Amino acid sequence: MREKRFFEPEVTLGHAGNGCQEETSFPTPEPPDTSRIDLEVELAGVRLKNPVVVASGAFGFGREYGQFFDLSELGAICCKGLTLHPREGNPPPRIAETPLGMLNSVGLQNPGVDAFIRDELPFLRQHDVAVIANISGNTPEEYGVMCEKLSGAGVDMIEVNISCPNVKAGGLAYGTRPELAAEVTREAKRHATVPVMVKLSPNVTDITEIAKAVADAGADALSLINTLRGMRIDVNTRRPILKMNTGGLSGPAVLPVAVRMVWEVADAVKLPILGMGGVSTGEDAAQLMLAGASAVAVGTALFAHPLAPLKVRDGLAAIAARQGLSAVRELTGGVRPW
Repeated sequence: MREKRFFEPEVTLGHAGNGCQEETSFPTPEPPDTSRIDLEVELAGVRLKNPVVVASGAFGFGREYGQFFDLSELGAICCKGLTLHPREGNPPPRIAETPLGMLNSVGLQNPGVDAFIRDELPFLRQHDVAVIANISGNTPEEYGVMCEKLSGAGVDMIEVNISCPNVKAGGLAYGTRPELAAEVTREAKRHATVPVMVKLSPNVTDITEIAKAVADAGADALSLINTLRGMRIDVNTRRPILKMNTGGLSGPAVLPVAVRMVWEVADAVKLPILGMGGVSTGEDAAQLMLAGASAVAVGTALFAHPLAPLKVRDGLAAIAARQGLSAVRELTGGVRPW
């Protein structure tokens, strides 16, 4: 039986100085029995022991968080974004707090795909957890090369980040135009021997157009949403807080946008979805699954609570138990629109 976590102690009210009533204790309700809840889900043919994935960028390659819990407790690890060659990233400051979230413009700092395969993948393979490699490229050919290398190295899935500038198209992001997104997807599929999941940007007029384009190009799954573009300004210096002026907004503030976009995409295409954007509780994750996601990713919440993915996992199990379900996957697509 899984250890039950994250339930608050009893709450005591009264004797607060207002003389209204005598002290009254309200014991915490007995947590539901989640021992019989089936947590297993499938994402594009890849078995996950539970639907909680750690999002790319927030978890590094897992070494640091392995000090807090056994990485095998996760459904999957989506590794920090990789590029064909090493990148130092953007100059600081490149992280800024916001109300209910954070902005980042880290700039894909990473050791490169070859160093990941040599130094990090063997460590991850010591754990009973699916490994998803996230990749970004400047040209479709770069995506193809990385897909070939990573497939051969034995990752379980490749997440293709199309929110990157397209050098051949004058700096446009692949994820903002259907034809560019489809081009990258086709190139990735030509070289990958594992499932290809395309990560969609929310910074578009209609995300379903991009979803349909990559689905038609052969994508096996979709992940959404990536960060929303945002900005903060220091009113005293009148300069943007981030050195790159703008950055990607993540955290609880973006959850309603993520839920809406997952719901729209799930209605537009018949591909499995990894939902993400502001997930920090089981209820957050359940919203994304009800909207149509098969699994969920936890990202920014990790910076405030290293055990957030386990909290989300246990919260999902508790919701399923309270609703009389036998498996968390029964939540997927269960929303009842008015």
